Amino acid sequence: MLHVLYLVHDVSDPAVRRRITMLRAGGAKVTLAGFRRAASPVADIEGLRPIDLGATRDGRFGQRLAAIARAAFGIGAKLATVPRPDLIIARNLEMLALARRAKSALGGAVPIVYECLDIHRLVLRNDLVGKALRGAERYLARDVKLLVTSSPAFIANYFKPFEQVAAPVELVENKYFDAAAVTVDERLKAEIPAAPPWRIGWFGALRCRRSLELLAEFTRRLDGRFEVVLRGRPALSEFPDFHAFVEAEPWLSFRGPYRNPEDMAAIYGDVHFSWAIDFFEAGQNSEWLLPNRLYEGCRFGAVPISMGNTETGRFLNQQDIGVLLSEATPETLETALGRMEQERFGKLKARVLARNPRTWSYDRNDCRAFVDKLRGLVAAPGPFVAEALA
Repeated sequence: MLHVLYLVHDVSDPAVRRRITMLRAGGAKVTLAGFRRAASPVADIEGLRPIDLGATRDGRFGQRLAAIARAAFGIGAKLATVPRPDLIIARNLEMLALARRAKSALGGAVPIVYECLDIHRLVLRNDLVGKALRGAERYLARDVKLLVTSSPAFIANYFKPFEQVAAPVELVENKYFDAAAVTVDERLKAEIPAAPPWRIGWFGALRCRRSLELLAEFTRRLDGRFEVVLRGRPALSEFPDFHAFVEAEPWLSFRGPYRNPEDMAAIYGDVHFSWAIDFFEAGQNSEWLLPNRLYEGCRFGAVPISMGNTETGRFLNQQDIGVLLSEATPETLETALGRMEQERFGKLKARVLARNPRTWSYDRNDCRAFVDKLRGLVAAPGPFVAEALA
């Protein structure tokens, strides 16, 4: 059984849980080590007790650098009782630095996979900071065996033109994980919530102030014909007044965090549309990504709303589904949605449900194929070692 050491920047990130589930469904054993955003160590992630590397803070780049330095100094001791892994997966640039330290502590022969699912705005700067970070990434990734990323636009707009990583690239989209194969007929059984009010669900990492203000003004203009339901983890480093803002808006409601995958059918089944727009890093990462909420919403039949000039918009245009906006204004939203009625919504939803479910989900076969790909990166033992093991 392939043994993977998974190094992550935030052990509580729901996407980390999904990746662990997929690796194990594919036949791998996983050891999890990483930082946390909570005050106390996390006791359990999918039945695993993470190796705690310390606390970091969202948006505090200097603090995170200091935490990485401390973790690099002591990572050998942290891994002393861990069986030697066959492979290390480093999620994000900061963990790639720790992966090299871990590799050295483990004897230097463990291959590293670099998993990069976001392109941080700092690495795209043209000043000394940006150049230094890109140089560090090229250096740290100089001998990784595989780059795993989630959007073709990351490759086309960053990794290829900047020549950051020479390794082969594996595209692993942010799809939902279904343990069993899903049929179109099964998805058609879901009931459509009554309307009006029409409900837009904005779920996941809530970090875009512009989206929040746009949705607030739009719902006020429609005077309750539309509501917005927010769930997930608000980035209070980006809008510390998030809770007060939402509470002051008559047609916005924040309903707290949710469990993924346990709550997904219920929360998306309670809305008509899913908000798949993010201006957090406009023109860069936000324009290039294919977010989790895109796949999750469509998997459960919510009609996605996206900007037409983004990678998400282009993807939805190819699928001929969703509501695509030309401008991010309340007026444009009102034009696109304001006269929504049951017949039109039924057609929009039917187009989403008619797509092949594999467009939105990975199943166990996909997981096994991914783990097989990772297994192929592990060097077979040489003749001398093979004789010794015989």
